[in-house]
Amino acid sequence: MIKIDNKKEKIKFILIIVVIFGVAIYYFICYRKNDEEISYTNILVNENFEENVVDKEEIKSTIKVYVTGEVNNPGVIELNTGARIEDAINLSGGITQFANLKKVNLAYVLEDGQKLYIPNINDKEIDYISNDNGEGIIESEEKANSKVNINTNNINELMELPGVGEALAQRIINYRNENGKFKNIEDLKNVSGIGEKKFENLKEFIVVK
Repeated sequence: MIKIDNKKEKIKFILIIVVIFGVAIYYFICYRKNDEEISYTNILVNENFEENVVDKEEIKSTIKVYVTGEVNNPGVIELNTGARIEDAINLSGGITQFANLKKVNLAYVLEDGQKLYIPNINDKEIDYISNDNGEGIIESEEKANSKVNINTNNINELMELPGVGEALAQRIINYRNENGKFKNIEDLKNVSGIGEKKFENLKEFIVVK
């Protein structure tokens, strides 16, 4: 043990101890502060990283739906997950003057890969969305994959075409009775009530044989 006889030396020794102790406390406080700042920075970085990951996932959360029938721009469209029929119609250029939305549930939430048909005012029994749960929104695969021969099919078979009601089906039959068989599917545009847009909606479902 150190023995100090001189009073001044004792005071000097005490001051040195105090200074060392003070320096030690200072560095301890600074170290903890820096450590807390680093931890806080890490938290912010991690939170930002997680937010970016979520944002990227949200960007990728889209669906594709095939819209046909009485819309101005039929075709495959891309929508955000959770989009509704109303959104699909708007993205497809809105409805035509021949559209019938009375039985369409515009609030129905769409799913990826669905086929949405917007009915014609002359449609009677054709698959489209119901008022309650949306059953029938997708036309059956059998109907979508089979093509209608506009030269031989009867009125009921013609009415299975999207946007073709009884009156239009009868005009198709009358046209071929008066002018002979259709030479190609483009001749269908000669029938009253079938313009370019209507033909675009029909051409993938019809054939001439």
